[in-house]
Amino acid sequence: MDTTIVIVNWNTYDILRDCLCSIYTETKRLKFEVIVIDNASTDGSTAMVKNQFPQVVLLENSGNRGFAAANNQGIAIAKGRYILLLNSDTIILENAIRKTISFADVHPEAAVVGCRVLSPDRTLQPTCFMFPSICNMVLSSTYIYKIFPRNRFFGRERMSWWDRCDEREVDVVTGCFMLVRREAIEQVGLMDEQFFVYGEETDWCYRFKQAGWKNIFIPNAQIIHLGGASSKRVATEMALQLRGSILQFIHKHRSRWEYGLACFLVWLFCAVRIPVWFVRFLFSRQDRKYNWGRMKIYVIAAWRIIRGGGKALCIHDNR
Repeated sequence: MDTTIVIVNWNTYDILRDCLCSIYTETKRLKFEVIVIDNASTDGSTAMVKNQFPQVVLLENSGNRGFAAANNQGIAIAKGRYILLLNSDTIILENAIRKTISFADVHPEAAVVGCRVLSPDRTLQPTCFMFPSICNMVLSSTYIYKIFPRNRFFGRERMSWWDRCDEREVDVVTGCFMLVRREAIEQVGLMDEQFFVYGEETDWCYRFKQAGWKNIFIPNAQIIHLGGASSKRVATEMALQLRGSILQFIHKHRSRWEYGLACFLVWLFCAVRIPVWFVRFLFSRQDRKYNWGRMKIYVIAAWRIIRGGGKALCIHDNR
């Protein structure tokens, strides 16, 4: 078996169907299997998979176990030489999976290989980024990289200066398409299930790199990524979770003082934005609901950090 494709689904019926269709249409000359782990969807996703894709191995969870835990379920029964973690809101283009595996086969030093990601309109979707750090948090939260996107220092965290047109070793391969070598998984272990959603691929890539492996991006394989198909359903919690996952990573891999400073930076980021969005809410005639919602997110985040630190932002600590 060349690869096992693992897809975690939560209420993405149509998108999941399109993803599966693209896999079977665009994956040639490979021996592969597909495993779908469903996190208690209520939209008929599991029935669709059973009826339209009987060749897919389907695991049904009774509750939403999160992205990392569900992927680990799939990895545990995978038969492939490689494990491809693939989001349900992706479309495979032009034999992208075979191209990625062909690269990995001649680069045994690579634990993870990622590909070029496009938006539905075929414009570039910037993927891959640096590991979280105090410096990167400051640059990201101040949005300086938007003013100087081509500057290698100001744009370092998101690598905004890079056009994703060349092969490159990176810190983090974005988890929407993540080909992982089985031997690397056997050495460093599965995903850390403390990361409910977001941050799990960052933590995994960090552990691979610490163990001497490389994480590599290649441009000649491409997919389309819709983005946020599941998380849009719980947008407020996901916004908090995104910040919380960064703090989780720093708590796990950095010093105590760095974690404390990181929590303060996230609190300050939120506190500064509360009055801005409140003013927008008061004086805008349109988008009042949106402006109120953004202000509410920052109020909740700031209050949770005061009460419980960075972990209080994470879903699995607030369910």
